[in-house]
Amino acid sequence: MLKLIGSVLILLSGTLAGFYQANQFASRPKQIRELTLMLQRLLTEINYSYRPLAEALSQIGKQASEPLGRLFISAADHMNSSQGLSAQESFQHAMNRYWSQTAMKQPEKEAIRQLSFSLGTSDREEQNKHITLAIQQLNHEEASARNDQIKYEKMSRSLGLLVGALIVILIL
Repeated sequence: MLKLIGSVLILLSGTLAGFYQANQFASRPKQIRELTLMLQRLLTEINYSYRPLAEALSQIGKQASEPLGRLFISAADHMNSSQGLSAQESFQHAMNRYWSQTAMKQPEKEAIRQLSFSLGTSDREEQNKHITLAIQQLNHEEASARNDQIKYEKMSRSLGLLVGALIVILIL
């Protein structure tokens, strides 16, 4: 009886691990798309609203879903803090804290890191160019993420179940 319960738990945990990994493959393109939309909103804020950068980031973060909204709000909070951090330092702190909660990978992080160097330090036209470049990079990464999703999402689900079954067979 104890072996049966243990076998079911192992099989269930393997299956859940596979479904979790499949969910990561499905979430990455969605989050990249949302990040792209957030940068397009930032572009609009820079061009038309004349809000301070921290206020614009906070407003965009409030409109976004989690965890990306927290990333932008945290960056805005760091900029508004008594330390008066730059946009680059603020984004670095926010990414260190919240990036692991996203399904995104290093190329997306690098695009945002590169963008943070120019935010708040250059004129409107230069910021527009840098944001547009980041959007193009993210669009490329989204296409790559969709390809990965198509290739690996179903396989991850199946592999989780099969690994769980293999462990059960080896134990018995």
